[in-house]
Amino acid sequence: MPLSRRRFVKLGAHAAFGGLLVYTLRGVVMPQSTPRAADAEGNSAYDGYRPEDHDWAFVIDTMKCIGCGRCARACKQENNVPWEPQCNRTWVERYSFTGDGEVTVDSPAGGINGFADEPLPEEVRGKKITKSFFVPKLCNQCDNSPCVQVCPVAATYKTADGIVLINRGKCIGCRYCIQACPYGMRYLLPDERVADKCTWCYHRITRGRLPACVEACPVGARKFGDLRDPESTVSKILAERNVSVLKPEMGTKPQAYYLELDGAVI
Repeated sequence: MPLSRRRFVKLGAHAAFGGLLVYTLRGVVMPQSTPRAADAEGNSAYDGYRPEDHDWAFVIDTMKCIGCGRCARACKQENNVPWEPQCNRTWVERYSFTGDGEVTVDSPAGGINGFADEPLPEEVRGKKITKSFFVPKLCNQCDNSPCVQVCPVAATYKTADGIVLINRGKCIGCRYCIQACPYGMRYLLPDERVADKCTWCYHRITRGRLPACVEACPVGARKFGDLRDPESTVSKILAERNVSVLKPEMGTKPQAYYLELDGAVI
């Protein structure tokens, strides 16, 4: 029975890289900017938006986050993310430090229900807690993105304004991008069997709106803006304060920055 091109490529992706896959995908060109026609997820800038005129960045203040979970809930509702615990575009982690020098990290249900009614992890119960704080996490939109580099069908691509997106119409569910991301930001949609991740609400920011998680945060722990604008909040923070990124040793050049990031954060 003749195979469709999509079926042929999908079979090839599950073969060895050095054999059928390399031959099948020879000549694939990586997109350099956002297509004007929407991809399968609707990741398209509207006609009046010029990606090349923007350079988006995210700043998270770990000392402001109260672990309420509103950001994670807003994300799922805005982006129709499945409520399964393994499907999170953004989540919140709780770090607990004990007197014996141990650090414990937990994130029940991705923090979507907050931590007020969540007991401490069993391994720290009964111990003296010396310090505790919350750390929101989301896609870092890396300037040197491993996920873009390993995608064999160019389903994962980087836009001219620095956002890494996924074209679901091209994704073959090979999971290479999931394995390549050093931050654990990607997952496979359970029904569609294609990769998914945070897009910084691309459908909103290209229309002049803030990401849903930023709007939902009641304490201003999440900041978003354009580095091309020197008067934007993120531009001023990066110019005036010391910021950190997650796993700088990976060389991925994350565009998500953290204020007051404890060295124990992973």
